[in-house]
Amino acid sequence: MTAGSAAGTTARSAVRWAATHGVMRLAIRARARAGNPDAEVLRDPAVREDPFAHYERLRTAAPLVGGAFSKVSVHHDVCTEVLRSADFGQIGGSRTEGLPPVLRTALRLAGPRASVGPIDPPSMLAVDPPEHTRYRRLVTRAFSARAVARLRERTRAIAEELLDDLERDAAASGGRTDLVARYASLLPVTVISEVLGVPVAMREQFLAWGDAASPSLDMGLDWRTHRSVERSLGELDTWFRGHLRELRRSPGDDLLSALVTTADDDGSGLTEQELLATALLVFGAGFETTVNLIGNGADRLFASPDQRRLLAEDPALWPNAVDEVLRVESPVQRTGRRALRDTTVAGVPVRAGDLVILVLAAANRDPRVFDDPHAFDVTRANAREHVAFSSGIHYCLGAALARMEGEVALQALFERFPDLAPAGPARRRRTIILRGHDTLPVLLGPAADRRTVPA
Repeated sequence: MTAGSAAGTTARSAVRWAATHGVMRLAIRARARAGNPDAEVLRDPAVREDPFAHYERLRTAAPLVGGAFSKVSVHHDVCTEVLRSADFGQIGGSRTEGLPPVLRTALRLAGPRASVGPIDPPSMLAVDPPEHTRYRRLVTRAFSARAVARLRERTRAIAEELLDDLERDAAASGGRTDLVARYASLLPVTVISEVLGVPVAMREQFLAWGDAASPSLDMGLDWRTHRSVERSLGELDTWFRGHLRELRRSPGDDLLSALVTTADDDGSGLTEQELLATALLVFGAGFETTVNLIGNGADRLFASPDQRRLLAEDPALWPNAVDEVLRVESPVQRTGRRALRDTTVAGVPVRAGDLVILVLAAANRDPRVFDDPHAFDVTRANAREHVAFSSGIHYCLGAALARMEGEVALQALFERFPDLAPAGPARRRRTIILRGHDTLPVLLGPAADRRTVPA
């Protein structure tokens, strides 16, 4: 790329940022100063450390309330209704309905982003049927209950290998290690790499790219973060294009090879851009949520010794415990839908083009559905009624895989190290949509001393 073309790309990116994130930042700031609790969560990372009191301020009798820049709901039934309604569709990164003419013009002049992103068509997160149906049909078999059941033993073996490494790492540093960097992140990225046929040896690089790109789901990014996101997406885009070319020449026995070499049921296959978007989304989604699930679960269990005792006494509770973690510490905090036509939600009129934000994390603590909703209870009878994986046709494709990985990872961790304890303050990610940890320092405890691990 020449200096001139690079400057042009940067200028277009700046225009796109100003017309979207920049304008949104101004709106969020104004609403936060006015005391809007939704805007306060979006604006302040310190508030996002524990946003649930702010979410409760949105829990009025009204099904929809005013948020930072759109209608918002924290009610379980309303979120479920919107997520399942054919009257609503994905927001889509390229849609400009409702924007002032000057912003629409600016986005048109800026043109499409240089690389494929998770919230831009043709990503499954940004399209509706029939495109969404076609993309999903091509990959859903790899994440079926039967396919996930076959992966359980391999996931358990990966967990044991990583726990051996964790012991060695801790032994070299006085029994301390970082649970996110050395375990919670490595397990799911290893599993999804093997499923897709991506080199496991590159997992540290993939995690770095994924971490830098994860704010792409958020709104109101500052310019520096936006530029970091764009760079990481561009590097991922370049790597995956090359990898897909390799698979065309030498396919393997994996999902991406199947997508490259096999047409769908209609015989139409995927275009290069559709293939790239699908590969990037499935890969990123295949570990991002689960990293947060494992870290959030460990953190919750550190704070709940009574619940740890229950799990130690009855390991059959682990699957339910994972759903309770998903409910009370939702890895995906919110999602959005745009009305495709004039409609109503719980009797409230919604006009075509209106944006509705669904705070999944708050819906999962709805007192009308969950007794004592803020309590963490691994025996909760209806823990699985959460909407942490969304609902309707966009229900998370990898939900069964994430549940299985979370169960295997957390059970193996706490059974191997029953004395596992925090070794200092954890640090949360600064992202808005994704809730998890950047770091989670732990002390393995005496259990590590009772097991000899070969070097």
